[in-house]
Amino acid sequence: MIQLTNVSKIYPNGAKALVDVSLRIGKGEFVFLVGPSGAGKSTLIRLLYREEHPSRGLVSFNGQNLVRMKEREVPFLRRKIGVIFQDFKLLPRKTVRENVGFALEVLGLQRHEVEVRAEKALELVGLTKKLKAFPHELSGGEQQRVCVARAIVNDPALLMADEPTGNLDPDTSWEIMDLLHNINKKGTTVVMATHAKDIVDQMKKRVVAIEQGRIARDDEKGGYGYEL
Repeated sequence: MIQLTNVSKIYPNGAKALVDVSLRIGKGEFVFLVGPSGAGKSTLIRLLYREEHPSRGLVSFNGQNLVRMKEREVPFLRRKIGVIFQDFKLLPRKTVRENVGFALEVLGLQRHEVEVRAEKALELVGLTKKLKAFPHELSGGEQQRVCVARAIVNDPALLMADEPTGNLDPDTSWEIMDLLHNINKKGTTVVMATHAKDIVDQMKKRVVAIEQGRIARDDEKGGYGYEL
């Protein structure tokens, strides 16, 4: 599903975010990206949904060459990819249902279909009773659940999460991880960047460790492997 071949990313100031990275992730996998802050994890994720362009190398998703992809094709790519951020990025003046359905509105779906699909996604994350609430009325865990619902409302083939539990307490973090695990079991590929050692150690999923822009370890059942 995902393939990076000899990928490097060098920013205009000369900072090397990724250096000669080659990585393959298959359909249905759950992969943790771990490593120190600034190692290149977030850059790798941004390359996969075409927020960033590599300085050199090949990035492909489902056989599509993202490097050569035309700008008009990018929105179609992003319909197949869901992204969850640490800082939620919810629209403050829209309700929970409107936040989840907003991307579908942009795609031009009819209002009724948008509402039905948004409500289905919110049911999956246990927020049926919060449809008409606004983000400021929710706890941090509830806001992240909205983000999960927003990311899966279009039934993506790939779900990427960049430190999705970083601002949450341990119990709430595990609730979010249970959601991601269940989504993965239904066939969605999940790639998650994290510093959460306890989560990585207990879930026993594939771990790709990045250090100074390079892949330092790729372990099918590996733990976090870093001191906090």
